[in-house]
Amino acid sequence: MLDRFNFLGLPKKVAFFITNPISFGIYDFQRVVSRQFYFIFAARYAAQENKALKEQIGKLLSENATIRKKLAEEEAGNLQEKHLDAQTYNLLSARPIGLGRYLKIDQGSDAGIKLGWPVVSSDNLVGKIVSVSEKSSKIQLLSDPDSKLAAFSQNLEGKAKGILIGHFGNEVVLDKILHEEKIGVGDLVYTEGLEDFLPRGLILGRVEQVLTRENEIFKQAKISPNFDIRDLELVFVIKE
Repeated sequence: MLDRFNFLGLPKKVAFFITNPISFGIYDFQRVVSRQFYFIFAARYAAQENKALKEQIGKLLSENATIRKKLAEEEAGNLQEKHLDAQTYNLLSARPIGLGRYLKIDQGSDAGIKLGWPVVSSDNLVGKIVSVSEKSSKIQLLSDPDSKLAAFSQNLEGKAKGILIGHFGNEVVLDKILHEEKIGVGDLVYTEGLEDFLPRGLILGRVEQVLTRENEIFKQAKISPNFDIRDLELVFVIKE
């Protein structure tokens, strides 16, 4: 009744004057606290989402790498079939799993591999088996200083014979070439096949430089491989 006849107008104004700043302060404090809690929860949610995205990206990258590796292995296998005939040569595929002085592969005596067997990639000779365990083997590369093979080069002018010798530092030299024999930069070099374990006609590399010296019976040629050993996804062992 008092409020109806405006007798409480003044007390209400006094009360509003006192309580409004307090209400505004409480409201403003509530907004600040709300923003802080929202930031904390948003930051936590963003961190969780970021972690989930990173895990998903990592999984996708891993799956992509696996698919690319399988495709590369399939391409290597298909390419190999176009070169050495599987009906002529009994081929066993293997993956490189380590590279030091020797190239290590993931096939060993359990797969029937034996010492001395040649290893190829397409028509190119990679090396020969020099160490065998149950689950792995080691391949002596052409650049190994203990590697020596009878070899020849061929071009339109003729043929040159020599001994392919490995050196430390991935250098390979065709040595003992007679001066009168024709050999030039870019000529392909092949296996002679005089070794019992090695077929004739496998590619050993390409002539990079011909080295001649006066008053010497023989000349040499530096040989560069047709592939990078580190890029090989698969190699193939020629079984007996």
